[in-house]
Amino acid sequence: MKNLKTGLVVAFAATVFCTSQVNAQISMPAASPLGTVSQRVGLTDISVKYSRPSTKGRKVFGDVVAYGKGWRTGANNATLISFSDEVTIEGTKVPAGEYALYTIPAENEWTVVLNKNTKLGGSVADYKTAEDVVRFKVKPGKAEDRTETFTINFADLTPATANLEMLWDKTSVKFKIATEVESKVMAQIQEKVINGKDATPAMYASAAVYYFENNKDPKQAQDWIRKANEKDPKFWNLHTQAKIEAKNKDYKAAIKSAEKSKELAKAAGNDDYVKMNDEKIAEWKKLK
Repeated sequence: MKNLKTGLVVAFAATVFCTSQVNAQISMPAASPLGTVSQRVGLTDISVKYSRPSTKGRKVFGDVVAYGKGWRTGANNATLISFSDEVTIEGTKVPAGEYALYTIPAENEWTVVLNKNTKLGGSVADYKTAEDVVRFKVKPGKAEDRTETFTINFADLTPATANLEMLWDKTSVKFKIATEVESKVMAQIQEKVINGKDATPAMYASAAVYYFENNKDPKQAQDWIRKANEKDPKFWNLHTQAKIEAKNKDYKAAIKSAEKSKELAKAAGNDDYVKMNDEKIAEWKKLK
């Protein structure tokens, strides 16, 4: 019984101690909060995870961030960047995966490094150049507006490319990321539309739009968009059909398709497509 009482006292004391330790921990906002930015570029998902320090009245580059020395490109742990598919960065192919993003800022030129080792945390000094996947130089620019908190984002998006942009204080640094789109889309069109036995109106429409927007075979695009609208006409697909027919210089058919698109758009309450069809009809009537 005595041993039991002693055990209970010890257990109670341990509980009180642990509780006091937990209560002693106070959650506070981080000085450099963790941020994540993600973007789909073409058909590839790109994500950046980084900590975001603020200027707080200090001189940043050349002082807080020394020139000529490796920087974790943020605060706390190293910045991590991941790609769902292979990409090309400033002309060099980079396999799918996650990498540490290091930079070496200088007044007139930055070195940007992607390194395989993502486990070093904020220890820039311990990373090995032998594990670099890509290393290149870019010119820093002067931003029009001052950025108080270090920011990474994606700019200048196209269907297959984007610039990763780093902004802090009055400095802007960008580098280009290119993704593979053409082969992936064409493989899907080959499989699902050209060779597929159960192509849906949506598949025909998608294939037609891709051919039209990328200046491929306009006759084939016209055949596909007409198949898309045979059984399930949509005002947006009919508008695309009209534009493809006009590209093939069949203005009479284009006007007819645009008028049908306008009729369906009006019934759906879509004034934007009504306006677009009116503009195109007026344009094509002059070319008949």
